[in-house]
Amino acid sequence: MITASFDLALWTILFFIIGMIKPKWPLFFLKKPDRFLILVISTVLVMISLTLWGEGTRREKEAKALKTDTPKSITPQSAPVPVPDAGTKVENKKGG
Repeated sequence: MITASFDLALWTILFFIIGMIKPKWPLFFLKKPDRFLILVISTVLVMISLTLWGEGTRREKEAKALKTDTPKSITPQSAPVPVPDAGTKVENKKGG
């Protein structure tokens, strides 16, 4: 996500510069393109790229925290629930 945000930011800068110089080039499908529309589209694209960057960094921090919080191996002594030995049978005790 972070690399996508940087890519989108570069395209936004390019769109803004070309649009401010020649608005007909990026908005070729409009009959009367103006610079205000270029400014509005660029603003929306900047907000999208900043949101992508923020979400990407948040997910990256969560992934690092998840990697450090998980134990490498669970032993019978560190297990939260008692683990029965392999030789014993676990019986289902129902009252009745």
